[in-house]
Amino acid sequence: MSPVFGLYTHIHANRRKSALLVVGLGLLVYGLVFGVALLLRGLGWFGTVDTFTGHVAAASRDLLWAAPAATALTALWVFVAYKAHQWIIDAVTGARPVERADDPALYALLENLCISRGMSVPALRIIKSDALNAFASGLDERHYTITLTRGIVAALDARELETVLAHELTHIRNEDVRLMVVAVIVTGIISFVGEMIFRGGRDMRVSGGSSRSEGSDRKRGGGGALPAILLAILVIAVAWFLSQVIRFSLSRSREFLADAGAVELTKNPDALISALLKIQGRGELEGVPSGIMDMCVDNPNSGFVDLFSSHPSIEDRIEALVLHAGGRRPLIAASAAEPTLTAGPWGAVPET
Repeated sequence: MSPVFGLYTHIHANRRKSALLVVGLGLLVYGLVFGVALLLRGLGWFGTVDTFTGHVAAASRDLLWAAPAATALTALWVFVAYKAHQWIIDAVTGARPVERADDPALYALLENLCISRGMSVPALRIIKSDALNAFASGLDERHYTITLTRGIVAALDARELETVLAHELTHIRNEDVRLMVVAVIVTGIISFVGEMIFRGGRDMRVSGGSSRSEGSDRKRGGGGALPAILLAILVIAVAWFLSQVIRFSLSRSREFLADAGAVELTKNPDALISALLKIQGRGELEGVPSGIMDMCVDNPNSGFVDLFSSHPSIEDRIEALVLHAGGRRPLIAASAAEPTLTAGPWGAVPET
């Protein structure tokens, strides 16, 4: 068994793990509903309660009757995002379609890879950015798309570009793309609700304690209102935090697998290593939301500690390719200096 195939056999285990993580994201929606219900109870929106435990019990009952509505609204959100996600991606990135006549060589690279695995050829799009990056999107064979920046098309040679296309095709083959879109959609629900609550909280003055009269306590929602409000804020904050961690872990676990799949398709780990070295530090897409950056071949805007990084580092990925795929670093590594610009088919592009 080759080293590449050894890595690739982990795909099914990671699919199961990722499915569980997405289920966890769904459960966080219900946690968010409970937190909101507890917050509203503490603020006295649904009458008064005498104790803190009474607030918790009331919020739990609220969750039971609100769960169907939360499920329906989540499903509606997901449905709309399913239908419009590519339009949204194109709008925020400025991507435009690439036909065979626009770039026959690029199209041929993608088509040959797809033919070798009996795959339908996804649509191609280009972003007029000098950054070096690429990502796959879509939810089924009719809508799968690979988007590349003009910078990466110009900076990589044919062998390197083929491995990047193969990397993104592997995301499609492994159904990573669909999974990541769902994760970003559900995370978006939690982030949206959480941000709305905390923005509204800036204008609220919540106080309590022995100095408050019984009548004032009841106006706030009864005895134990302040602890209930604080717990609600904590629950909402934890739901948001865990949703981000889950989203990042989904992306991280898939980059190694996509690299392995790219080598399996192209049989060229050296070219992928060379491509990653050129991409390193040059992948930032200005003005692009973090959810899209999570889907890119590299996300240079990862967090300040490993837990919050949506991607493993380029160095870790190269080390895995050397160790498990027999790859070799080039004798002269790709320069990290800023490339100069020259004319190309997509406008001003970096020189290789």
